[in-house]
Amino acid sequence: MKNTAFWFRRDLRLSDNRALHEALGSGHQVICFFVFDSHILSKIEDEMDARVGFIYHSIQNIKSRLQMLGSDLVIGHGKPEELWPMWIKQYQLNGIYFNRDYESYAKSRDEKIKEICIQQKITFHSFKDHIIFESNEVRKSDGTPYTIFTPFKNAWLNKIRQIGVEECFKDYSINLPHSPFLKFTPTTLMDLKDLGFLPARSVFPSSKIDQSIIKKYSISRDFPHLDATSKMGIHLRFGTIGIRELLREVWQTDQTYVSELIWREFYSYILQSFPHVEFSSFKKAYDQIKWVNNESQFQAWCEGKTGYPMVDAGMRELNNIGLMHNRLRMITASFLVKHLLIDWRWGEAYFAKKLLDFDLASNNGGWQWAAGSGTDAAPYFRIFNPTAQQKKFDPQFEYIKKWVPEFDSQSYPNPVIDHEFARKRCLEVYKTALRIQLEN
Repeated sequence: MKNTAFWFRRDLRLSDNRALHEALGSGHQVICFFVFDSHILSKIEDEMDARVGFIYHSIQNIKSRLQMLGSDLVIGHGKPEELWPMWIKQYQLNGIYFNRDYESYAKSRDEKIKEICIQQKITFHSFKDHIIFESNEVRKSDGTPYTIFTPFKNAWLNKIRQIGVEECFKDYSINLPHSPFLKFTPTTLMDLKDLGFLPARSVFPSSKIDQSIIKKYSISRDFPHLDATSKMGIHLRFGTIGIRELLREVWQTDQTYVSELIWREFYSYILQSFPHVEFSSFKKAYDQIKWVNNESQFQAWCEGKTGYPMVDAGMRELNNIGLMHNRLRMITASFLVKHLLIDWRWGEAYFAKKLLDFDLASNNGGWQWAAGSGTDAAPYFRIFNPTAQQKKFDPQFEYIKKWVPEFDSQSYPNPVIDHEFARKRCLEVYKTALRIQLEN
């Protein structure tokens, strides 16, 4: 009897996993696989990258749970297109099941695996799992995609009402003790060193949803000194919690938090509908902006030494623990792009290296929002004043004191740029770029 494969990717959980549920219902015994993709790992510069450690720890947990069921997780290190032909023969596979991913590399990789399946004459099954609706499911009346958040959100919510909450947030959990996983001898998990990495010292947030935080989210979320965010980002990114499970938990608790999850859906929707945003501005005119790209100022921003305490606190939090409060993501991004006139792609790439919860669609959407080049309906002249933001959201300097203890001493650097000068310069540069585009 041939076996069916389930491929773990950005869905590192056994519960409420759509493709795993479908594989186990296929009528065949299931073998689970995971690939430490050398194409992805080779681009990670830090050998102590905490995200690799998080994935490794999650894989250990899945492997242990499968071993308790008499099965195991097959793990490979290399290029998926080279591993799968070998596995298909070795494990006599008749099909591969996995959940879809929408980033450009993931799509090209999956096309290669699809071709391999066709050549090997086995089936290929992909499913929607890490979002509620794909881009073709939420459209304007004329069939075109939404490009502004609020109309998208209204259409998204209306579709939930049409289909029903229970159907949209359906639980695809499985009966583990009686699931048809193939029984075979446990295998040894490679060491992190074999992958070219070392254990990180990070403490990862729990995947358990704290309802007390969700209940106060709308009134507390903008104040970074409070422990008022769910910290679900890394778990949503790697799928140690599923979006359906999270929405089932919070749907009736706080609509502001639900709205933030819809923002996540929206940025995935934009990436699917307009793939060019991965590499260029959503609004093409903004590709004409003449960036200053001062490297020493960029370095000061990266290190949290701009002389603006609110900006520096956010960057130091990021550098130290791989997390940053959402209000600070907006402040630091706006400062880099609007005050320093540094290409938003520089900041996007830095966040991509540092954020534990880095997600391409959300990171790209956030940076383009800050630059004014994205989907946001607000005009380009929105420029955050870091000092005003501090007075409003950290009036007692509680957050700043935690990350920039020297902010009121002589050792703290002077501002790298004057706010009023930067604001006027930004407006002029943006106006010039957009005027040139209109003239052309």
